[in-house]
Amino acid sequence: MDKNITAQHHKTFESIRHSDEDGNEFWNARDLQPLLDYNSWDKFKRVIEKAMEACRLAHREIENHFSQTGKMVEIGSGAKREIEDFRLSRYACYLIVQNGDPSKPVIANGQTYFAIQTRRQELRDEKSFSGLTEEEKRIAIRNELAQHNKELAAAAKDAGVEAPLDYAIFQDHGYKGLYGGRGAKDIHALKGLKKSQKILDHMGSTELAANLFRATQTEEKLRRDQVRGKQNANQTHFDVGKKVRQTIQELGGVMPENLPTPETSIKQIENHNKKHQKPAIKEE
Repeated sequence: MDKNITAQHHKTFESIRHSDEDGNEFWNARDLQPLLDYNSWDKFKRVIEKAMEACRLAHREIENHFSQTGKMVEIGSGAKREIEDFRLSRYACYLIVQNGDPSKPVIANGQTYFAIQTRRQELRDEKSFSGLTEEEKRIAIRNELAQHNKELAAAAKDAGVEAPLDYAIFQDHGYKGLYGGRGAKDIHALKGLKKSQKILDHMGSTELAANLFRATQTEEKLRRDQVRGKQNANQTHFDVGKKVRQTIQELGGVMPENLPTPETSIKQIENHNKKHQKPAIKEE
């Protein structure tokens, strides 16, 4: 029953999507408001403002995702007046849902959907990504994950996770959520790695993508919810990891601990690429 409700909600959301003359998709806030079960514009606008703040904290340009516009509505006798509206990107819609009232079933059902769809759109925007080999995808996602781990570390530090040991424990909570209770040492052993080998260097693109999603969503949630305290930060990381695992399960995917470990590490691939890189041609 819940899946049917969720599926219908997703279908309805896509039905109010618009495209401009350049083919860019967008949604109008006034169309989204009733879909998310908000009767009052003032209350819904407060959610939009929270979403805009989350966008700012994520170091994204607010203007690229929330564009203030007007909408003409009839007020009787053929007369019309302009009311406030916003033109929203898919990412803006995702943030609005994430900051909405979780007691509303439509909000609770929509949160995972918007997160997944937003990430899919980001990958589609990287036009060259689909044409990469598996090795190239691994390197691309690993590099992106390295950058997001820096941002995650900064968000964790703001929450009170400062000492290296505390951060290791924080990271372990994320792994345990995503890997069904398995921490970094367990994953290390499961992959048959030596102590000096890094887990992320021995993941395929699918497993790396799951961990990238875990990292980006945790960083956003720590900042958005203004999480404070090591224990709260650890719990947040665990909860997000667990939610990503649940989403993989709902989509019928393979659990990350059951994905195959590549025979070649990313470090080996990079070293091979450097060795066989053609020297630059010197101009006469």
